[in-house]
Amino acid sequence: MNKNAQLLNFIYQNSGMGVITTDQILGSVDNRRLKSQIKAQHREYSSINKEAKKLLNKNGYGAKGVSPVQKLSAGMMIKMKTYKDNSPSHIAEMMIQGSNMGIIDANKKLHEYKGAERDVRGLMCRLLRFEENNVQRLKEFL
Repeated sequence: MNKNAQLLNFIYQNSGMGVITTDQILGSVDNRRLKSQIKAQHREYSSINKEAKKLLNKNGYGAKGVSPVQKLSAGMMIKMKTYKDNSPSHIAEMMIQGSNMGIIDANKKLHEYKGAERDVRGLMCRLLRFEENNVQRLKEFL
């Protein structure tokens, strides 16, 4: 598999996990402003995910999405972490931790796949900027 396909699959899986986790965590959020923020994140993760899939298909690459085990694991972890504490501060902290992991992974991938095409790297940069902005927006809920 070439660099473009590998990077696009990373973007597809990463944004797919963002779609899944934001969708799952919304059921635990009571605060209207925080819920609105997480819904906005869900929309952007979905948009990036669709763009990654479009580029994968356009270039004839196979899309490798989030596995059922990863989905189940994420759902169980969210339920467990929000069962005892679903305060806006705790949920924002969880979301910030997820975005920070995304920032680290995105930076690693950008360095690892320097030879990827411009539009592929551009989508990776879009995901990185989005994760960085998520952290800033969620800080107000801590």
